[in-house]
Formats: sequence, structure tokens, C-alpha cells
Amino acid sequence: MILRSFLEMDEAKTLVLEETREHTSAKLGMWLFILSELLLFGGMFILYSAYRYKNPVDFHHASRELEVLLGTFNTIILLTSSLSMAASISALQRGQRQLSMVLLVVTMALGLLFLVDKGFEWGTKIEQGIYPNSPTLLARAKGEILFYGLYYVMTGLHGLHVLVGVCVLFGMLMLIAKDRINQTRFASLENAGLYWHLVDIIWIFLYPLFYLIT
Repeated sequence: MILRSFLEMDEAKTLVLEETREHTSAKLGMWLFILSELLLFGGMFILYSAYRYKNPVDFHHASRELEVLLGTFNTIILLTSSLSMAASISALQRGQRQLSMVLLVVTMALGLLFLVDKGFEWGTKIEQGIYPNSPTLLARAKGEILFYGLYYVMTGLHGLHVLVGVCVLFGMLMLIAKDRINQTRFASLENAGLYWHLVDIIWIFLYPLFYLIT
């Protein structure tokens, strides 16, 4: 009996160590991915800064044509979604699975609302004839052409990241429903949360660059 108890304790310790290693490896992989994404957008921010430095007046004029209200609304949406994402993880860690799932659905809904708002903004600009290589845009100053080129590329790439994030969160929702992610195994949900927070942080930089230029 004593020998069996020792064996069971040893197996339990081994299981805990394996789970800890998996958790650490998953976190490390996610941080490396986040670093690569920061380098990608960081390069774009540097490019934006260089073009803005060379064309300050044109960038200012082009920025005045964007809807600050829509940009502000999207900022509020993503900040709120970060709160619901963090709350979802916290709820799961406390064993409140249903609440975690509800908060995850709220986060996904906010992400989709962000995309709808951004699509409406893009649609308005396209109706005005302002889109890459359009005759209306090409007739403008060089700086304004560069501004809108960066606007579509950077906000479009960010929007793609939001869409991917929504799909990832949907996957997390299914795994929680199947109890494959739970109170004791939540590393995947934490990594999904890190990705979602990354998406929010990137927008925090995009918002002033495009909507609040002075």
C-alpha cells in the first residue's frame, strides 16, 4: 500500500511537471509570435512616420477627411472587448465555465462590430472615389495618396487580424464547451487572450496616427 501511494504521488508530480512544461512552451511560442507581429507593424509605423515627416501638410489634410467619431467608437469597442476577454479568462480560472463562455461570445460580438464599423467607413470612402489607384485619389497631392495607401494597408491588415482573432476565440469557445479547456487547462485561452490584447494595442497606435493628426 505504501509503495502504491508513493507511485501514485510520483505519477501526479510527473503529470504536473508535464502540464507546466506544456504551459510554458505554449506561452513562449505565443510571445515569439507577438514579437514577430510587433516587428511587422513596427516597420509600418516607421514607414508612416517617415512619409508623414516629408508630407506633413498633405497628411494633415487627408486625416481631416476621416470620421473621428467612427474611429473613436471603434477604439471604445476594442477596449471593451479587452475587458470582456480578460474577464472570460478569470471566470474560467474560477471554475465559472458558463460565464466564461458568455464573456467570450461578448468579445467575439464586439470584434465583429468593430469590423462592421470599419467596413462602413471603408465603404463611405470608396463611394467618394477615395481608394488605392482610383482616379479621384491619383488626382490629389502625393502626400495624400501616400496617406490613404497606408490607411488602407494598415487598417486592412489590422482588420484581418481582428477577423482571425474572432475565429480563434470561436475555436476556444468550442473547446470550452467540450471541456478540453477548463479550470485546470486554460493555457490556450490565455494565449488567445494575449493575441486579442495585441490586436487592441495595435489599434491604440493606429487610432491617433490616422484620426488625430495635427
